[in-house]
Amino acid sequence: MHDKQQHFVAPADEVEVLATDRVLDKGTPTSIWGDAWRRLRRNPVFLVSVVLIVFVMLVVLWPSLFTSQDPRLCLGEFGMDGPREGHPFGFDKQGCDVYARTIYGARASVSVGIASAMLFLLVGGILGAISGFYGGLLDTIVSRIAEIFYAIPMVLAAIVLLQLLRPAGIMTVVAILVAFTWPQAARITRGAVIEAKNSEYVTAAKALGVSRLGTLMKHVLPNSASPLIVVATIWLGVFIVTEATLSYLGVGLPPSIVSWGADIDRAKTEIRTSPILFYPATALAITVLSFIMLGDAVRDALDPKERTR
Repeated sequence: MHDKQQHFVAPADEVEVLATDRVLDKGTPTSIWGDAWRRLRRNPVFLVSVVLIVFVMLVVLWPSLFTSQDPRLCLGEFGMDGPREGHPFGFDKQGCDVYARTIYGARASVSVGIASAMLFLLVGGILGAISGFYGGLLDTIVSRIAEIFYAIPMVLAAIVLLQLLRPAGIMTVVAILVAFTWPQAARITRGAVIEAKNSEYVTAAKALGVSRLGTLMKHVLPNSASPLIVVATIWLGVFIVTEATLSYLGVGLPPSIVSWGADIDRAKTEIRTSPILFYPATALAITVLSFIMLGDAVRDALDPKERTR
């Protein structure tokens, strides 16, 4: 039966070429960052978080735009007085203006969060990238050191060390927070680098004679940085909360530095009779929420599964 089957091939000039076969895709290829930016611009969560963060940064950089009161000026005769003209949140037990302290408290709390996130990104990213790319004994040493720090609870270690180093400034708090959180960044970076270094473009770079360090800096790191950036954005909010927690416990920033955690601690005894605790607490919650929302939006935009849809 197969012998009776005949196959006919039409001449090439008689074959009609469909329009869809002749049209090439004229869209320009995009990078992961360009595609992520387009997704972010259409994400309402990202837009809301950016608006909130911009407002918070204005408060941090130029608090005098929002209040003319001195947050450290306390008038005992006004202790626990309610709101009045020029003092919309009233006064605390010491007679300090609650609104001014809420505005100026953003500077210390957010500064600790941003500085900690940057060092978290730098230290953890560098150690994780070197460990994952070069491997071998170096990878073993970095991984074992990271496991030691990873096993120590951050808040507990911070309480103990800050008790020993009192009074602690902003950079002291930042250094302690980063010292016990960098393994998180290192592990994520290490995994991303190990995955990226086996890619075809890395093999091509090596074939072209690019050095190992050059391959790491020019090809591997740019293509494995997205998960680390997402984690650092989320951890920024965690650092702000941790600083407030330490200041609330009395082991964080000294009383001379106005911060939300310290103000929450000052107002805790008046929670049943006055709402002054809710002002710094609400400011803290909104700020942390905005950074967490930003991190979630960036994570969704950089998710490879989302890019394929």
